[in-house]
Amino acid sequence: MFDVPSSELRKKRDINEQKTEEKLIKENLTKENPPKENQMDKQENNQNNFDGLARRRLEMLFDEGTFEEIGAGVVNRSTDFGLEKKRIPGDGVITGSGEVNGRVVFAYSQDRTVMGGSLGEAHAQKIARIQDLALRAKSPLVGINDSGGARIQEGIDSLGGYGEIFRRNVLSSGVLPQISMVLGPCAGGAVYSPALTDFVVMVRKQSYMFLTGPKVVKTVTFEDVDAESLGGADVHARTSGIAQLVYKDDEAAIAGVRELLGYLPQSYLEKPRYMETGDPVERDCSELDTAIPESSKQIYNVKLIVKTIFDNNSFFEIHKNWAKNIVVGFARLGGYSVGVIANQPAMMAGVLDFNASRKAARFIRTCNAFNIPIISLIDVPGFLPGTGQEHNGVISHGAKLMYAYCEATVPKLAVIMRKAYGGAYIVMSSKHVGADVNLAWPTAEVAVMGAAGAVEVLFRKQIATAPDQDKATEDKVEEYENKFLNPARAMERGYVDAVINPSETRAKLYRHLKSHFNKVEERPNRRNGNMPT
Repeated sequence: MFDVPSSELRKKRDINEQKTEEKLIKENLTKENPPKENQMDKQENNQNNFDGLARRRLEMLFDEGTFEEIGAGVVNRSTDFGLEKKRIPGDGVITGSGEVNGRVVFAYSQDRTVMGGSLGEAHAQKIARIQDLALRAKSPLVGINDSGGARIQEGIDSLGGYGEIFRRNVLSSGVLPQISMVLGPCAGGAVYSPALTDFVVMVRKQSYMFLTGPKVVKTVTFEDVDAESLGGADVHARTSGIAQLVYKDDEAAIAGVRELLGYLPQSYLEKPRYMETGDPVERDCSELDTAIPESSKQIYNVKLIVKTIFDNNSFFEIHKNWAKNIVVGFARLGGYSVGVIANQPAMMAGVLDFNASRKAARFIRTCNAFNIPIISLIDVPGFLPGTGQEHNGVISHGAKLMYAYCEATVPKLAVIMRKAYGGAYIVMSSKHVGADVNLAWPTAEVAVMGAAGAVEVLFRKQIATAPDQDKATEDKVEEYENKFLNPARAMERGYVDAVINPSETRAKLYRHLKSHFNKVEERPNRRNGNMPT
């Protein structure tokens, strides 16, 4: 038997039937006079479109079919300023985990169409949760940032959310690789999380990072500036040094991050994954024998030497467009991931300045954090003099570089190719700051300073009283060069372990790398060191 509907059920059914009839009438009218899309519908359509983009970014990052979303149903809880009407599932951020080249990675991707990608309490809690999960799993975290900053409608809760994220950035620092992709606006408090991570990736003409936008800048300082000039990708890649990697579009940026992850371990507890490159360790490198010009005043491009020494097509440069007088990046040597630091004579003669010191120090500490051996290729005439350098803190920034080398406990190998003068010799991975193996080419010049400067200091009076001052100067320069501008004295003192032919560099470095691969170096217990600022 069938139950007879109650009066209450019949009443509900009648109401539903009436609504259905009204809907059909409305649809018929709509066919004759289609209405203009209202603002709410437009916002919903935009949200759906961008949610698709935010999700596609994650799908491009992860191996196909491996991404699993976490917290998809979370909504905001605030009811102020009409937010109770905007309970969008996910609250503007997609979080989850998957695999990149077969290894577990956690990630989040912000949705700019949900209230400008602004960060509210629930939004922040989702990011904080994925940070916690990554830390527990000891797996890399990739954040795709596209946000206008704190959600004003949620007040202090949004600010507190940022604090929770920042604290977790610091807790995870040096524990697991953290990569921030800025693929749209990133303003206000939103910029601090990327700044606390290991790598910042931006896209030209699309990414922006600034604490205060162009309108606020104009109001406060009367400076008329657009978003690109204030905090665009090229500004942070060339001027501020905040962005380590810059690409032309989302696809290239995500491909770059996938490649970068291949050089890094899952966490500080592991070593980077070995990768067979098919490049024989003992291959011919005879071009290195003529890589250094005969005159020590001539320049050359050290990147050509880097590409010859390390496995074919394996050099992945970091900070390519900032502080170009030093080159840093990851590479492979016999399939093993290594960090490369090389002075660049083609730019400012390879001299160290405050930005080059900052760049190298940061890279060294990143390598040390994640068990990546450091190989330094040295050709440095000293630190850049001048009031600009002194006033910009070259002393403390140079000390940062020294601190980083002294602090690092991973294998540290160095090759002096040509000049290694003065304080820069000490700073650039010398034995005195803890290098494990120091090699030198026959062209190496290890001294306090160049011959001309040294002769002027040492023999000024003697040359001044000589009948032929030019000849006396020439003789003293030659005497100084023969005595000091070669690796012999450094070898006698044990500061250089061997003088090798340049063509042997690849094979020699590989053998020493293998010998020191399981190096363990204990340090005193302490709360933290106090690195120069």
